[in-house]
Amino acid sequence: MIFPENLQKGDRIRIVAPAGKVQKDKVLPGIELLQDIGYEVLIGNHVFDRDFQYAGNDLQRASDLQEAISDPKTKAIICARGGYGSVRIIEKTDFAPLLKNPKWLVGFSDVTVLHSVLNKLGIASIHGAMPAFFIDKNKPAKSFLSLIELLSTGKSQVEIATHQLNRAGICSGELVGGNLSLLYSLQGTRWQIDTSGKILLLEDLSEYLYHLDRMMQNLRLAGQLQNLAGLVVGGFTDMHDNESPYGKTAYEIIHEAIRDYHYPVCFDFPSGHIPKNLALMLGANYRLEVGSNCVFKRIEQ
Repeated sequence: MIFPENLQKGDRIRIVAPAGKVQKDKVLPGIELLQDIGYEVLIGNHVFDRDFQYAGNDLQRASDLQEAISDPKTKAIICARGGYGSVRIIEKTDFAPLLKNPKWLVGFSDVTVLHSVLNKLGIASIHGAMPAFFIDKNKPAKSFLSLIELLSTGKSQVEIATHQLNRAGICSGELVGGNLSLLYSLQGTRWQIDTSGKILLLEDLSEYLYHLDRMMQNLRLAGQLQNLAGLVVGGFTDMHDNESPYGKTAYEIIHEAIRDYHYPVCFDFPSGHIPKNLALMLGANYRLEVGSNCVFKRIEQ
């Protein structure tokens, strides 16, 4: 696994929008915060363009991403937002320059597509907050502080209270995953992630409960839940039900899908579409300890 260099003050960060259209007023304060703490920030030419629901058409979004990937002075690429659309530009993007000049890619939600591509290339990336979530009540959010600490030091450790559905145990392995819907959309493609022996991170937003069950059953039938080292379940936010209730919560659906397996599981982890979305390094080795509390810590490769 290739790990880009830690960020230092003065380093160049590029902002790109690979998917949904971006509202200036929501992201500019977060971008300005990056500048205020000492980074050089360049905004992609098409970040504020609009093509119906997208931030510009496919070629425009791919162009900004390609420029960021190919710029040798850029040390990190932070996605302006998720939404939908990253999957439409991966075939229009040459990721090879990252193998010679690696840089951090940051984001979550739809950015899971890009994380999956980098994981297949053997390049670590960061599942973390995007600019609209950098500020909370006129001060840097915990999500932002977590991201900057990980970018600048490489350190990552979270300790949280236990959850009633947790499964106790200790494991270690490479962290993979992200948004469940996007992982599901890559099933059967060359970017489908390998989960065997790894710690899988899952989160999602605004899905129907029966859709969630369908996606979890897909992972189960594909063997992607069977040989995990461990499972970390983040936020499953604003889930929907039908007029005829499904009968289980999101966490209960996930718990049922893994009932035949025996690895450690940590529910309600602070990751995903929630106010406290702590940064995690995909591709890095982590140690998960689930007991009276849950401790999740990056360990040296």
